Amino acid sequence: MVKYPVIFLLTILLVVESFSQNQKENFSYLDVFALQYVQDPQIAPDGKSIVYRRSGFDIMKDKAKGDLWLISVDGGMHQKLSSKEVNESSPRWSPGGDRIAFISATNEGAEIYMYWVNSGKMAKISQLPYSPSSLTWSPTGKQLAFTMHVPVAPPIAAKIPKKPEGAEWADEPRLTDRLKHEADGKGYIKTGFHHIFVLSADGGTARQVTSGNYQHKGKLSWSPSGEHIYFSGNRIDDWEYDFRNSDIYSVNVNTGKFEKLTDRKGPDEAPMVSPDGKWIAYTGYEDKVQAYQVTKLHLMHRDGSDKRVLSGDLDRSVSNVVWNSSSDALYFSYDDKGNSKIAQINMSGKVTKLTDDLGGTTIGRPYASGSFSVAEKGQIAFTLSRPEFPAELGVVQTKSVKQLTHLNAALLDYRTLGKVEEIWYKSSVDQRDIQGWVVYPPAFDENKKYPLMVENHGGPILNYGDRFSAEMQLYAASGYVVFYPNPRGSTSYGEEFANLLFNNYPGEDYNDVMDGVDVLIEKGLAHEDQLYVAGGSAGGIMTAWIIGKNNRFEAAAVVKPVMNWISKTLVADNYFYYANSRYPGQPWENFETYWKFSPLSLVGNIETPTLVMVGMDDLRTPPSEAKQLYHALKLRKIETLLMEIPEAGHGIAAKPSNLIRKVANTLAWFEKYNKIK
Repeated sequence: MVKYPVIFLLTILLVVESFSQNQKENFSYLDVFALQYVQDPQIAPDGKSIVYRRSGFDIMKDKAKGDLWLISVDGGMHQKLSSKEVNESSPRWSPGGDRIAFISATNEGAEIYMYWVNSGKMAKISQLPYSPSSLTWSPTGKQLAFTMHVPVAPPIAAKIPKKPEGAEWADEPRLTDRLKHEADGKGYIKTGFHHIFVLSADGGTARQVTSGNYQHKGKLSWSPSGEHIYFSGNRIDDWEYDFRNSDIYSVNVNTGKFEKLTDRKGPDEAPMVSPDGKWIAYTGYEDKVQAYQVTKLHLMHRDGSDKRVLSGDLDRSVSNVVWNSSSDALYFSYDDKGNSKIAQINMSGKVTKLTDDLGGTTIGRPYASGSFSVAEKGQIAFTLSRPEFPAELGVVQTKSVKQLTHLNAALLDYRTLGKVEEIWYKSSVDQRDIQGWVVYPPAFDENKKYPLMVENHGGPILNYGDRFSAEMQLYAASGYVVFYPNPRGSTSYGEEFANLLFNNYPGEDYNDVMDGVDVLIEKGLAHEDQLYVAGGSAGGIMTAWIIGKNNRFEAAAVVKPVMNWISKTLVADNYFYYANSRYPGQPWENFETYWKFSPLSLVGNIETPTLVMVGMDDLRTPPSEAKQLYHALKLRKIETLLMEIPEAGHGIAAKPSNLIRKVANTLAWFEKYNKIK
């Protein structure tokens, strides 16, 4: 027997161990449950500390979870805020930075808690019948404002005889006379209205400030004296039917007296009072009733006078508006070409971009998302994301960006992800520039032939971008080149581009998608005999439209689609929303147009094997829409499969296991028709 020196054997073991450690696996299904991401980062007024929601997934309960963590801006002192193992959210620093108010789950429901920074102690300060939202400190630090549901009695029901003791009768029926009475993901909406409340920062009884049968939701802003609260609402008599309209109001905290500060057709939202109390910034637009309009930043004096548009030169929608401490500039976020930015704008309307890559909180698909906050001296805490990782905590200081957290290092440092590459190409319709992204399979070999999967985004007035996406990575890990485009109608390219779908949807966005496929074939990244197509919601509409227009794809996955605009418009939870902004008139007034743009009108052309998928509790694109496609294909003897997901609404991926099921079943369906294995 050959004897080797001990040092030689140790060297071999070290090499083997090193080789083993360097072997990275592809991103896989169970990795979804291991992902963590930053939400709602709030930087302290002095800019020294940040509190944020650390979010992830509970593999045992199959749902999202999140708690609050503190970290210093140098990355040190990273610690959990409380010892509670419950969902926590909405952390808000007091004006003096000595306390953090937040919302926490309890056995009785969500309540407001207070954390004292110096002592590290914490206490519940509210006793509320319903969950609070829009938590906002008064400038003095003495009070908190929030909104909360206040129930009202439902319509009077007919009286029936009392059931005998112990009898088992049918449940009471639901009775409603409201225009909006249900919402996807929530189901039936309890009767009542949201109102504004105030609560002492020392705890006690919450006091209702607003009144009337109107909704008072969204962002709240205090006057410097703490006497008034500013909010967006719709307090006109016909508010139910004038649903696109909202105005900026103030309410006196002591008297409950209202003052209306804006009065125009369209949404005026998210008021923010300047620190010096002179100005109110708000977002909105004059409603022209079309598919899309750019949301602009406006200014007015606190009494409602001297209204003007501040961001008129920026052809992008503005959101998340925050004043600087000297009241002479504002911060905001916007999407540009599939990437979310943070910028500053001065009182003359000059925009200065501060950073890219805001986002990373929509884990499934690469949609725009994320948030930021600003300290008194201008330091910015934000959700930083790239295609390689979901939202981490980023800080902008003196024009430099620093990543403070690496929540997914233990997972993603040991995974090989698909490379994401941006592409641009010309539309064959009008030579417009169209943007898209390609995700390559891990260890991509340009000498090998890979199947191409087209993944169409929802909306359609939304955008995909260069952001992390668990679904795209799972498709790529299974050996697909994934193409996700932003065809006309997508946001982040200006109002004219997004509004090309007005009275024309689906339209030439179909050509934009197919042009991208042809470009990838020319580049050798796609092959005519290995094309697959999928998409959800508006992406499901586009997928159904594509296979109704051509037979180039081996298989398709049509997820939660609209197949018939006539039936969808009158059945979905937002049934009242489509007339005139999508197509002229109501369905019974314009039957021909609604049918013309319904993918069901093309079903006689479909030859592509099609997986049809929908959540059984979907109220936005109800299961009846998906079944119309499935039943039509069955009658035509086209290969098809219907997948109905129990207890899932329109957001199928709300449960991580359903995200996995969606991807796994799509891939299994495609593999069934893969001719080259």
